[in-house]
Amino acid sequence: MRVLFAGTPAVAVPSLDALVRSGFDVVAVLTRPDAPIGRKRVLTPSPVAARAAELGIAVIHATRVDDAVTAQIAAAKPDVAAIVAYGGLIPRAALDVPPHGWINLHFSLLPAWRGAAPVQRAVIAGDDVTGAVTFLLEEGLDTGPVFGTLTESVRVDDTAGALLERLSHSGSVLLAQTLSAIDAGKAAPQPQAGDISLAPKLTIDDGRLDWKQPALAIGRRARGVTPEPGAWTMLEGQRVKLEPVRLRPGAPALAPGTLVLDGKNVLVGTGSHAVELTRIQPAGKKMMAAADWARGMASLESVVFE
Repeated sequence: MRVLFAGTPAVAVPSLDALVRSGFDVVAVLTRPDAPIGRKRVLTPSPVAARAAELGIAVIHATRVDDAVTAQIAAAKPDVAAIVAYGGLIPRAALDVPPHGWINLHFSLLPAWRGAAPVQRAVIAGDDVTGAVTFLLEEGLDTGPVFGTLTESVRVDDTAGALLERLSHSGSVLLAQTLSAIDAGKAAPQPQAGDISLAPKLTIDDGRLDWKQPALAIGRRARGVTPEPGAWTMLEGQRVKLEPVRLRPGAPALAPGTLVLDGKNVLVGTGSHAVELTRIQPAGKKMMAAADWARGMASLESVVFE
């Protein structure tokens, strides 16, 4: 079966590899254009584009799928398209090109967390279980019928990045199995059933920690926004970045945002009990251990995170 693969970030690469290993004829890859990376803003291919080049697969670069891009897709004559975190909408004209449609690997248990940030939202919400599904892409937002499902436990220390990394590998197997079932004429997608929740893309503001919230909610948010857009707080009018805090159920209650040194550990007050600060990146400096940062301060008594 001839497959067009659409994807951009690193989490899509395992799926591309899985399709190639499974013997599918990946005739072309659709991905976002090269983007400036790092302080020097060097134009760099997407992880999927780089992997496609290594595999010798033709690449279609596109910010949006317009008539010209749709013509390129049609010229590749795919039987089916597989899409994993491409980062753009697929219009009706392009959806109609492959006879078997577009099969989307989505990292949630649809209809829960429809949207661009399903894993991040699941961690922030405190879900115990999430997963991935393959479904038939439609013009609606993640509304199509589901081919296959897998589940994954959310660990107490999971960041969104760690959880997404696991799902990218287990999901790649699910995607290959789904395409094999379609090729064999044995696929039977079922309508989505259950409560709908939305997972819009995270913004910088989503990473700000509100120290008046309970420790559990703060811990979930910090893990959910790691690595992107990252957790942060304000200190003396400047934004400082934080790595996920560590929950300390037996820690004392402190006023929200106030800091104390407990042995070698830095504690921060919340709306419930204090949490342990792990690593911090003050403005203009590198990320460092919280204890090292605290030793460089004259005193923590007047330090308050806003």
